[in-house]
Amino acid sequence: MRHYEDNFAHDNLPDTDLQPDYIFTDLPQFRHPEMLNCVNKLLDSHIKEGRGNNPCIRTFEGTWTYSDLYEKANQIAHILIDDLGLQSGNRVLIRSANNPMMVACWFAVLKAGGIVVATMPLLRSKELTTIIDCAEISHVLCDKVLHNEMNLVKSDYLKRTSFYDELENLMQSKPKTFSNYHSKSDSIALIGFTSGTTGLPKMTSHYHKDILNICEAFPTYSLQPTQKDIFTGSPPLGFTFGLGGLVLFPMYFGASTFLIEKPTPEMLLQAIQEHKITICFTAPTAWRVITSKVKEYDISSLRKCVSAGETLPLKVWQDWYNATGLKIIDGIGATEMLHIFISSNTENMKPGATGVAITGYEAKIIDTDGNEVARNEPGRLVVRGITGCKYLNRVEKQKEYVVNGWNFTGDIFRQDQEGYFWFVARGDDMIISSGYNIAAIEVESVLLTHEDVLECAVVGLPDEERGMLVCAHIVLKEKDKATDNMKNHIQHWFKEVAAPYKYPRVIYFTDALPKTETGKIQRFKLKP
Repeated sequence: MRHYEDNFAHDNLPDTDLQPDYIFTDLPQFRHPEMLNCVNKLLDSHIKEGRGNNPCIRTFEGTWTYSDLYEKANQIAHILIDDLGLQSGNRVLIRSANNPMMVACWFAVLKAGGIVVATMPLLRSKELTTIIDCAEISHVLCDKVLHNEMNLVKSDYLKRTSFYDELENLMQSKPKTFSNYHSKSDSIALIGFTSGTTGLPKMTSHYHKDILNICEAFPTYSLQPTQKDIFTGSPPLGFTFGLGGLVLFPMYFGASTFLIEKPTPEMLLQAIQEHKITICFTAPTAWRVITSKVKEYDISSLRKCVSAGETLPLKVWQDWYNATGLKIIDGIGATEMLHIFISSNTENMKPGATGVAITGYEAKIIDTDGNEVARNEPGRLVVRGITGCKYLNRVEKQKEYVVNGWNFTGDIFRQDQEGYFWFVARGDDMIISSGYNIAAIEVESVLLTHEDVLECAVVGLPDEERGMLVCAHIVLKEKDKATDNMKNHIQHWFKEVAAPYKYPRVIYFTDALPKTETGKIQRFKLKP
């Protein structure tokens, strides 16, 4: 039986023997009927169960109830089919900042039987064209304010580009009810593109059941949400960390979300103070800045703080805890896994550790031969569970990421005697200098404790004598201190407080570090 009329996505799934092992799927919370459209649970169920008037999406400008979102998503679904000619299985690219209309479009695509490809607002026409060509995308829904780059895209696959103002005009004449497409639980619902540094981006695919599974995993384990919670955060909805934290999780539990189109640390703090936010998702770099400003705001409503995107330095955790009494929940996830699979909650947290495998997942540390290593020994982190990597049309990359049923994350971790996982380095961030294995994150963690250092990123530089040199790119709190004397001071100080072989032999001062839209430092841009 075909899942969709347009079967491109399912035809390009990896063969079953190349897919990861799925475990814990027999637990009650992860069982699903054969026919499943995830929108029924995430949105429509709230209307049927009498929660239509509850707040759903909040912004600084106003609030949409669940009924508002439901009716607008239904109207857009009608437009997709009646006016834009969408066939089930067509891929639909959504280009927008975090706003209510983007969420309405996201649900409308799934209601109409399409497959969502949500993208970051800062992508340029060349990157958008690559995505459209790779996924053979036929339709685009785009915020009018982002029209410049969108209008430069040329692709033989693209049939219709519709901007929000056009959609809003058409919506006025459309019914506010819609019969959702009867998807199967293993119908592909979304495609997420990885931010690879070289070559074509990889298309990660996830099923309707995957979307509901992650809602029963991380939030249940770490957040314990209720309908009274108000979520906010900085990650774009085109990033699966943001999609989960700002849309899927709040709506699965009937809570509400506060969306900010350009979420600076100050805007997050303002939202927390004025709108009594209870759960906040952002990256370690943002938590560092927020900590320095938190005393200027009332954040008494905040009960859960989540960090992901890159590892959370212990100093950032400690400074935030000292300032607020709140514990930041660290976590590691991946686009390939859809969301977080190792984390903690306030009851089982070890400062500095990422956490343990949450309900629905198991993880282990292995050596280069695939053998599990002894506790506290660093090695490669592998994971399996209720979700897993399913690259479309990339057999060789699939074979690299999934081996013997396990998903290979590309991270170096160690696991302590109590089962907690501790980040060591990205697989490509390990610096081997004069025979020493030096994790970039270890050096960064030390540098961040220096009173003059605001931010830093450490990479390896090729060197004929030592193999590699430790190189630190540092943002100082006071830029006029960026002198050779300061470099020498930091180097000597480092050797006093940490193992001398780890000290940065090369230091560059910079005004800013390259970052993604989610605040993740792009170390690859600092490498030669």
